[in-house]
Amino acid sequence: MRAYIPQISNLLNGVWEGLPFLLPEFILTITFLMTIFSGIARKEKSTLTWCFTFIGITLAGITAVMQRFSPAVEPVFFGMILPDTHGATLKALVSVVCLLFCVFVYYNQPLRKHPKKIDDLLSVLLAIHIGLNLMVVAVNWLMAYITIEMVSIGSYIMVAYLSRNNKQSEAAMKYVLFGTVCSAIMLYGLSFFYGYTGSLNFVDPKHLASLTSMPLPVFIVAALFVLTGIGFKLSFVPFHFWSPDVYQGAATPVTAFLSTAPKVGAIMLLGRFVLAWSQSTVALPMPLFYLLAVVAIISMLLGNLVAIRQSNMKRMMAYSSIGHTGFLVMIILTDAERSFPILFFFLVSYVVMNMGVFMLADYLEEKFGFTEITQYEGLGRSNPLIMGVLTLFMVSLVGLPPTVGFVAKLLTFSAVLNAYESNANPAWLFLLITGAITTVVALFFYFKIPLQAFLKNTNMEPKQSGTMNGLLIVAFLLCLLTLLFGIFPAFLLDLL
Repeated sequence: MRAYIPQISNLLNGVWEGLPFLLPEFILTITFLMTIFSGIARKEKSTLTWCFTFIGITLAGITAVMQRFSPAVEPVFFGMILPDTHGATLKALVSVVCLLFCVFVYYNQPLRKHPKKIDDLLSVLLAIHIGLNLMVVAVNWLMAYITIEMVSIGSYIMVAYLSRNNKQSEAAMKYVLFGTVCSAIMLYGLSFFYGYTGSLNFVDPKHLASLTSMPLPVFIVAALFVLTGIGFKLSFVPFHFWSPDVYQGAATPVTAFLSTAPKVGAIMLLGRFVLAWSQSTVALPMPLFYLLAVVAIISMLLGNLVAIRQSNMKRMMAYSSIGHTGFLVMIILTDAERSFPILFFFLVSYVVMNMGVFMLADYLEEKFGFTEITQYEGLGRSNPLIMGVLTLFMVSLVGLPPTVGFVAKLLTFSAVLNAYESNANPAWLFLLITGAITTVVALFFYFKIPLQAFLKNTNMEPKQSGTMNGLLIVAFLLCLLTLLFGIFPAFLLDLL
């Protein structure tokens, strides 16, 4: 027994040294328990649970911001996580997304009138938040897999939470089945990595060197399998099949959350893996580079081209999300270390735009029952403020000035152009051309909304939106941020 005492002591020391870096997750765990107990103790508990959740997420976000000033320089918890400045920054961004989701849920009547209220949904949100926080700092494949599963299982519950008809139940079942298969495939790919390297620490130079020594066909297959799990959360091609049905079938706040928060965690996880190669003496294998480049190109093309044919608002945004994922993958390929400010800027702009669009779409659905784009006919005359703000979000999603979307795409194209000038790899040129073409294509489906709202003649009786609620106020504030960060991008870039 005495022989194990030093080992136990080292284990405890490792845990103790890593605890300060998990303060946001500790706060979220306490908040999670409080929401559970408040649900048991009180019959009418939705408001109390919501307050606990909102305060807990706010405190977690503040502590994440504070961690930016005292980041870890080496992995902690036995090499499982690396709570560096990048990780702390994205933890704060995840907290912002979760706070927006809380506000969204509070004003969503179908969820408020649900027999279970919103208490269980908020508890699931906190569990997903913990998983995403750990995902953005994970540097070990085991931790990466566990966090992906934490987020996935919570997402399944969210999607199925408001299954009021067969279509919604079908969407939830597709999501669960597709996610389960992707999870199993990823685990199989990780077994290849571990079998050939004897390690799961993907930032370890020895692990990377061992990966390059694998037989090329085996490495490609294993990398494809591992990317399956990450691609499921990012919904890039060819792991995007679930997104249109799920986006359409889920409650709109859940759709808005799934289109933003998991992407933040998954793209950071993929970015850390790519960054590890640039920080080591081993170069990123060209087959992996070309694989990710092809994924980015096809995602941009398919997402934007198929979106043109969509008439349902949420399905259109699903394919829009796939197209934006291609841009995110393109960013991390440029130079993962120097491109992090661009990645962060793009993620913030994407969160602001998407959340704003879904908030306004949800408001129009609740007030008028409109879910199809053609139903927006004439709303620009009867509700000019709401449709004007929605149009501005569409302008930003396309990437036109003076919005934040324009700056995000400009920074992305500049990074890709610099990469092409550095090594003259034709893949960069294909990425650049594809990004430019799909930006033009995006005009045709994003601008269908202002076309219907302002330019289509209609004989329908004008519909007034009525009084303004808190959800509209938040959407308008997001619209102001879209303009502010577009005109003064240094405000956001200086935060890094």
